[in-house]
Amino acid sequence: MGIGDIADGLARGIEGLGATVSEALFEPVIRLGVTGLSRAGKTVFITSLVANLLDRGRMPALTAAANGAIRAAYLQPQPDDTVPRFDFESHLAALTGPDPHWPEGTRAVSELRVSFRVQPSGMMGNLRGARTVHLDIVDYPGEWLLDLSLMDRSYDDWSADLLARMAGRPGAEAFLAQLAGVDRAAAHDETVARALADAFAAHLQAARAAGYSDCSPGRFLLPGELAGSPVLTFAPLPPGESPRGSLGREMGRRFAAYKAQVVRPFFRDHFARIDRQIVLVDVLGAIHAGPAALEDLRRSMAGVLRAFRPGTAGWLTSLLGGRRVERILFAATKADHLHHAQHARLTAITSALLREAKDRADFAGARTMAMSIAALRATTEETLPHQGRSLDAVRGTLLDGRQAAFYPGELPADPAQLLAPARAGADRWLDADYAIMSFAPARLQLKPGEGPPHIRLDRAAEFLIGDRL
Repeated sequence: MGIGDIADGLARGIEGLGATVSEALFEPVIRLGVTGLSRAGKTVFITSLVANLLDRGRMPALTAAANGAIRAAYLQPQPDDTVPRFDFESHLAALTGPDPHWPEGTRAVSELRVSFRVQPSGMMGNLRGARTVHLDIVDYPGEWLLDLSLMDRSYDDWSADLLARMAGRPGAEAFLAQLAGVDRAAAHDETVARALADAFAAHLQAARAAGYSDCSPGRFLLPGELAGSPVLTFAPLPPGESPRGSLGREMGRRFAAYKAQVVRPFFRDHFARIDRQIVLVDVLGAIHAGPAALEDLRRSMAGVLRAFRPGTAGWLTSLLGGRRVERILFAATKADHLHHAQHARLTAITSALLREAKDRADFAGARTMAMSIAALRATTEETLPHQGRSLDAVRGTLLDGRQAAFYPGELPADPAQLLAPARAGADRWLDADYAIMSFAPARLQLKPGEGPPHIRLDRAAEFLIGDRL
């Protein structure tokens, strides 16, 4: 490290210290990270959360909204000038317009600041007057979060683990066939490297589409401006010798560059500054995809929590910028795809699925909770007669515009009935099939002061930020 690097680091540290002291003493800032794997509903969650914080008529479980402590909420420019703004207005228009549709999903880091004027309660609160609290919402792809587990792994270890569990997954056969004709000890050939990287990326895309969760490196799925660059032109190779100038040596070098130039800056600039976190999980989608997908989701979420730095930061530590994740909410999304009678079972399955991750965070001092939510309710409930009995179903608008009632099957009361066969490597569910249907957003007629309809979004907000308001 040169003198310039040291001076630059000191300057950033002093600037960060000044900003942190200002925030801690005058206008506190809550940095809420929102993540989840593909199709978990991050964009919809943030859009509905912000809309319901601005118009709080549907937020009775958020104490500061119910008791009137929040006098006003408004959007402000986010503090990070180099981070794209979360396009709240366009996403809200997509969900609530005359032709409602789901907005485009998360493809890069974005940010939005919601500021509150809060009147503290009690005598001292009346004497001090209203104060300002800022909520900075940081949206980032969950696929990038999975990359943090690569930081302490060597190229050979990563390759061996990946190749060991690749067989049978979508797209794996084509990649493995191409890999069979490659000698890692041979001289590096960019054409060969490119072909392997393309086949590997195609496998990851196919696996994700089939419901698998652990599809890292994440930038192979969302390359952005890095498409075609050397840091995205590598693939796993079987163990062996890698002499200087060989394909194996170059693949290892690019893997190391990916960690140093892509993963580490993301952790430093965005992830490490978060102090509250919600992890959105499409548990219903994984159950529908089968035991292998559910077990893959369990292992992926356990890996995600290893990247967090959970625990309670003391006042001085927080003042000096040493933030730690204080609260983590694991939210099973799309609860509106089930009748409310099954929500408790979905929550229990989510809690059991994430038990390893949750226990690790609890032990480190963070507060955690599992919950079933729907950030935007797209269905209504009804009871259907079927073969002499009644089924609790939901009704909504399908993506093609048709109305349909839907019964997805009954989730088990004991989560082990799903988790045990998933851990054992079962090919399919023995006792039941669990269906899932894609609904479009319902047409809304919002009253003044009301945000979009939801399920437990107010409870989620209370857990995540209620204590700071």
